[in-house]
Amino acid sequence: MSIELPPETTEALVHSIRRYAEEELEHPLGALQAQWFLDFILAEVGPSIYNRAISDAQRYFQERVPDLGGACYEPELPYWPRRSGG
Repeated sequence: MSIELPPETTEALVHSIRRYAEEELEHPLGALQAQWFLDFILAEVGPSIYNRAISDAQRYFQERVPDLGGACYEPELPYWPRRSGG
């Protein structure tokens, strides 16, 4: 599975990678080098992050499914209250 990002996201990430390399590593990167690094991260690290996110989402919903009946139930015909004697 390949992680596809919108062009504006890719552009922002390349900019961030270049800034990080310059400010934190004191090693400037060109746009092409930063793009290659981003491609590597998406291919190598991206699937691990994706799998963890899916696992977290599954756990979140599985914990809430048992209460689904109570959380998603509305009494029917609530306008006319029931009379207590007949």
